[in-house]
Formats: sequence, structure tokens, C-alpha cells
Amino acid sequence: MQQAPLIRSIVIVGGGTAGWMTAAALATMLKGRYPIRLIESDEIGIVGVGEATIPMIQRFNKVLGIDEAEFMRETMGSFKLGIEFVNWGRQGDRYMHGFGKIGQDLWTTRFDQYWQKMRRLGKAAPLENYAITRMAALANKFMPTPDGVQNSPFNDIAYAYHFDASLYAKYLRKLAEQRGVLRTEGKITQVSQRPSDAHVDAVVLENGERIEGDLFIDCSGFRGLLIEQTLHTGFEDWTHWLPCDRALAVPCASASTLTPYTRSTAHQAGWQWRIPLQHRTGNGLVYCSQYISDDEAASVLLAHLDGKALADPRPIRFTTGMRQQAWNKNVVAIGLSSGFLEPLESTSIHLIQNTISQLVEFFPDQGFNPTQIAEFNRQNRFQMERLRDFVILHYHVNQRDDSAFWQACAHMAIPDTLQHKIDLYKTTGRVLRVDNELFAEDGWLQVMEGQNLRTQSYHPLVDLQSEDSIHEYLESVREVIAKCVSVMPDHADFIAQHCAAPKMNM
Repeated sequence: MQQAPLIRSIVIVGGGTAGWMTAAALATMLKGRYPIRLIESDEIGIVGVGEATIPMIQRFNKVLGIDEAEFMRETMGSFKLGIEFVNWGRQGDRYMHGFGKIGQDLWTTRFDQYWQKMRRLGKAAPLENYAITRMAALANKFMPTPDGVQNSPFNDIAYAYHFDASLYAKYLRKLAEQRGVLRTEGKITQVSQRPSDAHVDAVVLENGERIEGDLFIDCSGFRGLLIEQTLHTGFEDWTHWLPCDRALAVPCASASTLTPYTRSTAHQAGWQWRIPLQHRTGNGLVYCSQYISDDEAASVLLAHLDGKALADPRPIRFTTGMRQQAWNKNVVAIGLSSGFLEPLESTSIHLIQNTISQLVEFFPDQGFNPTQIAEFNRQNRFQMERLRDFVILHYHVNQRDDSAFWQACAHMAIPDTLQHKIDLYKTTGRVLRVDNELFAEDGWLQVMEGQNLRTQSYHPLVDLQSEDSIHEYLESVREVIAKCVSVMPDHADFIAQHCAAPKMNM
């Protein structure tokens, strides 16, 4: 069988974070051998609320050759060690979902199994005491792993970033254009399809210009100009599990303390994000319109800001779910055009990054092999469904009795895949990572434990060790971590020394 010819050109429809991440990554990874053209219109707004990330973004920046200090200055960035969840189990509860590992493995089974036994006996500290990123976050400390350090909790420092999404897109645009991406300003008024197979063969701009391509990447946001409006791919609605359907976003003046973590605070009918940047704090309220009005939501959001609001709250409407196929014919949807999960665990930008990586792995020729496309879509669906389950977990495992919204979430039917994970944890104390899903055991553990889901048992091999030896083991881990955190610099001081952005007039 003869090899199909190589594709000749790539057209990206839409800019923003998804479009410019895709353009910069493909220009870099494909080494400039394919013409890449990005079409965006200044008239079309960008959602731009994805200001918090998870550690995999470091890999993305490394592939692009981005200098971290420059990147932080250009995007007004701060560092992120995790997410603090407030009021998610019960009113007044707080817990930290931090990055990196918990504890140090020593004997036969995982660290957390020994902790489970000692917690039941009242002889263990709270879980975060055994993780350097959690304790550093709570102390507002930050630094990356020092050079040359071995066999130390410093090796377990994992971090991500907070940044201004509009500045991030601007930064990536500059990089992409330097690497050969051609940007075209214009509004698409028509999409042309080949009569033979309905593949998209061109888009037509308002000024009449026709832009042809072989591979089209849809970064047009919720509307899905190519993947949905043109190809009618279909959308799978998940609002029966994730009922929030609206958000309000507003920046405010910075707080006195620059915290190295995102905060998510549960309110009566949704939750509020708080993302600290060098020049301001990003805030938003994700809520369910069935339980609270838009005006009430705005009042809740504005009443819980750290400082003066710097703009009016900007409304966003959404439907949680995913396209039936992220790749249909010769169109690949990346970003909001492929689906939406609320930014509770800061996965929006990672999903963009992951889809770009998948596209490179399954990069097509002009044959657009359907078996390959089916495997791409299978992997994409798996990741989306597992992330969906992780987000549902936060809502479902709550004990709040102060609102109808939270009671409905606690009593709703959930996916079988999530129910299995909960049942396994409750009966055995174990969390199993399935097929390299994004969040590993420690992530699930922190949310389950943080929201008061208690286990009935622990791994039986834990009992091979005496209570005294386990207690000594846990205490040594806790003490070493506390000593390491005590010598770490303040988060704001670290930024001031290494990557402070020029002051802006607000």
C-alpha cells in the first residue's frame, strides 16, 4: 500500500490561549516544515479565565525553550504549589490539594497506608504535614529544588504557575510569529467543504479572502465554528453531574500576602476562585443558575474580594461536557471547542497541552487514517471522562446541609467509574490510578480525605510493622519537612529576587 502524501498546510481558527499555544507548539515541534496560519478576529471576545495551571505546563514551556524568569515577568506570574479548598466538605473546612508526593516510601506498601492506620489511632498529624509543597504553601514559602540536592524533601517540590491569560497568549503569539506562524486578522463568514468527503478545504473571510488548508484546528471557543457549526459533530452534555452553568470573572487589587496557591471557596450555589498574580488578583464565581440569580451571584462574588474590584464582573455561560469526537474528518478541536470542564482543578490549559501532544503523536498525512483518528478520540475521551469524575468527586462528597444545591450534589447519581473509586477507597483505603489518568493516587487521596470520606480499613501488610516504628517513621518525615520549609524564602521575596515584573499603573 502506497504511503499517502504529507499534508501541505495547517490552518488554526481562533487565537487566545488555545490558538497560540497550538501555534507556538506546532511551529516548534514540527520545526517550521509545515506552513501554519492562524486566523483570529479582534471583534470576537476571548474567555481568558484560565489563569491557574498544573505542573505539566513546565514540560510544555521546556519544549518551547521558554526561560522561566522571562515567562513570569511577561505574564505577571506567580508560583503555584496547589489549591486550597474552603467549605467543600462542611462549612468551615479547609484542606490543601498540593502537587508532588506525600510522605516517603520506606516499607512494603504506600506511605498513606501507614498514615491511615495511625490516624485511626489518633497518632498521626493531618495529611498535609507529610508533604513539603503543602506545608510550604500554608507558610507562603516557595523555591524550586536546589541544584545538587539528593535524598531530601526538596527533591519533591512540584509547582505550576498563575498568570494573566491575555498576557500569556500575547507572549506565545510573539514566540509563534518568530518561528514562522502567519497571523491573519479577519472574521470567517463561510466554511467550504469538499463535496467528495465533506472535509473542510477552506475558510472564507469577511473581505472575501479564501484560505485553504489540509489540516484545520478549531480553537474558536464554545461556538466550535468548524467542529460543530460546520461538521455537526455532536456534544455530550454532563450538566446532570456538573450542574454549574455560569460564571462571573473580575480582577481586584492585590492582597497584602502573595500566596503560592489557588483558593477555591464553596458558596451557597457554586464556588469562587482566587488566583494571585504580581499585579492583581483574579477572581470568579462558578454557579448554578437554577439555585441563584445572576444579580445574587455578582453580590456574592464582589462581597468576597481581597481588594477593590478593577472592573465590572464579566459573565460567561457554558455547558459542561465534551464533543462526541475531538477529531472529525480533517478538523481537530482544541480548547473550549472540544469541550468544557469548569476550572476547579485548573485543568483547562493542561487539556489544551495534552491535545496538542496527542495531535503530534497521531500527526496525519493526507490520508487521515480513520483508525488513527478513532484511537486519538478514544484517548481524548478517556482523559476527559476521568477528569470529569475527579471534578464530580468534589461536589458529591460533601456533608453540607445549608443549601439545596449541595444536598442535590450529595444525593445525585454518579458515573460508575467514580462510584467504583469511592467504594474501593472506603472499604480498603486504596486509590488506584487507571491507565495513566491525569490525577494520580495522591490527588484523589487529598480530596477524599479533605472532604471527610473515611476508610474502613488499610492495607493488611501495614501490620507487619509495630505501632511504635510506624509512629517514629511518620514523625521523622514530618520533622524533616518542617525543617526544610523553615529555610525556604517567602514566595513574594523569591519573585522579587528572581522574576519580578515591571510595576504597572492600575
